[in-house]
Amino acid sequence: MKRLKKTSRGPWTGKEKWGCQGEKVRKQNEKDHTGEQQKTEHSTHSERKRRDSFGMFDGYDSCSEDTSSSSSSDESEEEVAPLPSSLPIIKNNGQVYTYPDGKSGMATCEMCGMVGVRDAFYSKTKRFCSVSCSRSYSSNSKKASILARLQVTGKPPTKKAKVLQKQPLVAKLAAYAQYQATLQSQAKTKSVSLEGFSWGNYINSNSFIAAPVTCFKHAPMGTCWGDISENVRVEVPNTDCSLPTKVFWIAGIVKLAGYNALLRYEGFESDSSLDFWCNICGSDIHPVGWCAASGKPLVPPRTIQHKYTNWKAFLVKRLTGAKTLPPDFSQKVSESMQYPFKPSMRVEVVDKTHLCRTRVAIVESVIGGRLRLVYEESEDKTDDFWCHMYSPLIHHIGWSRSIGHRFKRSDITKKQDGHFDTPPHLFAKVKEVDQSGEWYKEGMKLEAIDPLNLSAICVATIRKVLADGFLMIGIDGSEAADGSDWFCYHATSPSIFPVGFCEINMIELTPPRGYTKLPFKWFDYLRETGSIAAPVKLFNKDVPNHGFRVGMKLEAVDLMEPRLVCVATVTRIIHRLLRIHFDGWEEEYDQWVDCESPDLYPVGWCQLTGYQLQPPAPQTSRESQSGSSKQKKKAKSQQYKGHKKKRKMPVGKKPVSLSSLPMTGGVRRSLSGDEELTPPPYRTLPAQTAPEAFPPPSTSREFSPSLKTGN
Repeated sequence: MKRLKKTSRGPWTGKEKWGCQGEKVRKQNEKDHTGEQQKTEHSTHSERKRRDSFGMFDGYDSCSEDTSSSSSSDESEEEVAPLPSSLPIIKNNGQVYTYPDGKSGMATCEMCGMVGVRDAFYSKTKRFCSVSCSRSYSSNSKKASILARLQVTGKPPTKKAKVLQKQPLVAKLAAYAQYQATLQSQAKTKSVSLEGFSWGNYINSNSFIAAPVTCFKHAPMGTCWGDISENVRVEVPNTDCSLPTKVFWIAGIVKLAGYNALLRYEGFESDSSLDFWCNICGSDIHPVGWCAASGKPLVPPRTIQHKYTNWKAFLVKRLTGAKTLPPDFSQKVSESMQYPFKPSMRVEVVDKTHLCRTRVAIVESVIGGRLRLVYEESEDKTDDFWCHMYSPLIHHIGWSRSIGHRFKRSDITKKQDGHFDTPPHLFAKVKEVDQSGEWYKEGMKLEAIDPLNLSAICVATIRKVLADGFLMIGIDGSEAADGSDWFCYHATSPSIFPVGFCEINMIELTPPRGYTKLPFKWFDYLRETGSIAAPVKLFNKDVPNHGFRVGMKLEAVDLMEPRLVCVATVTRIIHRLLRIHFDGWEEEYDQWVDCESPDLYPVGWCQLTGYQLQPPAPQTSRESQSGSSKQKKKAKSQQYKGHKKKRKMPVGKKPVSLSSLPMTGGVRRSLSGDEELTPPPYRTLPAQTAPEAFPPPSTSREFSPSLKTGN
C-alpha cells in the first residue's frame, strides 16, 4: 500500500506528476450575418499542451461538452424533459439516435422527418427512410435550403421545414416511449437470472458483509492483499463525462466486499448518486499516479465540475497522506493467477462412483485454479469431475500404489500422445505424521463428515490404516459389504473428529442407520459394539486465525455437484469448521467445510476468473422445492439412507442424482451423481489476467520516493 506524501520539493516529491498529460483546448467561433447571405467564419486557436502535476484540463469549465446542435435545439429543450441518464445518445449532424436497449433504436429521416426503427432505414448511415428520400436529399439539397430559409431569409418555413425543425423532439419522444415500454416489459418478466445477479446490489440492498480476501490463501491475491481497505484512492475511468476519448478520475473505496469495491468519485463528498461497484483487480483500476506514467487525462465528472475552479489544488489537498494501491498491484494480480496445472496432465483422482478407489484422469481445462478432469477411459470426454488443484482428492500418478490405496486400472495400456504425468511437487502437501508410536487402529470409532452428505457429521469407524498417515473410513450403518463406499481421509484432516466432538459443540450427530436407541449416547454405543474411541491426541487440533465471521458472504462450491460455484453465507463457526449455507436453499443442504478449504472463494472470484456463478434460488423455486420436499421426505428416507436427501434444484442448477448410480451392497453411495456431465459455459479470461500482458516479476519492492508503505 502506498501513501501519498507532500514535501518541500514542490507539490509532490519525485516525479511531480500525479495525473496525466492534459490538453488545453480553446475554440472560438464567430459568426456574422449580413442581409440574405449567411457568412460563417471559424477562428480556431492552435492547441496548446501544458502539463501540470495532475494532468488536469486547465480551464476545463470552458470546454464545451456538447458541440452538436440543431437549429431548433433551444425549442426542443424547452418542450421536452431531459432523457433518462441511462439512455446512451449518439449525435450525428444534428440527428439524435437513441438506443434504449443498447442494440436497436429509433431514427428520423433527414428528408421527410418520419420516425421509425433505425435498422429498417435505408443506407448504412440510416439517415433516410427510403431510397426516394435519399435521392431527393442529394439532388435538391433540401436540408440546406430549408435551414437557409429559417436562419437567413426569415421567411415562414414550409411544411417539410417544420417537420425537419421538430426532428430532435420527435426522435426523443419516440425513443423515450420505447424506453418506457422496455422497462414495463422487463418488470413483467422480472426474474432472478445469472445475467441479472449483481453482488453489489445484493450486498447493498441487504446490508451484507463479505469475507475479506485474506481469508482465502489459495485464491488470487490471498497472501498479498495487504491493507487495501476503505478510503484507499485509485484512478478509474470517468463515466460521467461526454468527451469523445476515455478519461479518468480519482475515486475512493467506500466499501469492500471481497474483490469488489464500492467506489465514489473524489469531490462528491457524501453524495452517493454516482457510486459504482467494480472488481478491484480489474484492468481499469490503477494506483494514483498511473495516469501520469501512461499519458492518460484526468478529468473531473461533469456533475461536480462547477464546484471548484482549481482542481489541482483540490486534489493536492485531498490526496496528501492518502493511501493508494502498490505500483505493482496489477503485476501481482497476474502472477497470482498463473496456475501450474496444464491441460493434458495425468493425475489420480477419486472415482466418484466408488469412493474407495482412485482412477486416472486427464486435466481438460483450468479455470481459476479449478480443474475439469476427464476420466481417462471416457471416449466422449463427458465422464468428468471438477475440483481445485489443491484438493485432497487428487494425487500424482503412483500415489495409490505407494500408500496401499485401491486403484482402478485403466483399460488404456498406453498413454495417449500429448498426455504426461503431473509432477508430484505440484500437489498439496500433507503434514508428516509419526505412525511408529500410538496410532489409529482398525475398528476405532470417531466422528466424520460424510462426503456424500456434507450437512451431516456421522458416527464412523476406521476400516483400514494406510501408509503416510492416510485412513480408510466408513459410515456406521451405511457401509457396503465389500467396502466400496469407504473413503480416504488423512490423519490430519479437519473432517474427522474425536468421539464427543458434536456433543461438546452442540452439533447434531447423525447416528448409524437403523440404530434405535435414541438419543444416541457414545458410551452405550461403544459398549454395545465392543469398540474403542480413537485417542483424542491423534486428531488435528490446530485452529488458524482464519478471519471468518458468522453472516459473511462468499462464493462456495457445491461439493455435492462440484462444478457449481454458488452464492453462499457462513452461518456457523466451530473452531476451524464452517457451516456454509447456499442462499435461497433450505438448511438441509448446508455443508460443513474447513476454513482453509480450496472450495471457498471471495466475493467477485467468479467475475475475476471467468467462472460461472450460480445466483441465489428464486423465491418461487424455493417454495415449490420446499413443498415437494416435505411431501416426499418420508418416501425418500425409505429409499435411501435415513439421513440422505436428494437435493432439488431450480432452473439453472443440476440435481444430485444419487438414484442414477449403480447399487452397491444395497446402498447407493457415490461422490457425485451428475447426470449431465457437460460443464457450464464459461467466459474467457479477462485480458488483464494474461501473463504476457504484464512485465516479469520484480526482484525487489519498487516504490517512488514520494510514497511510503502504509501500515
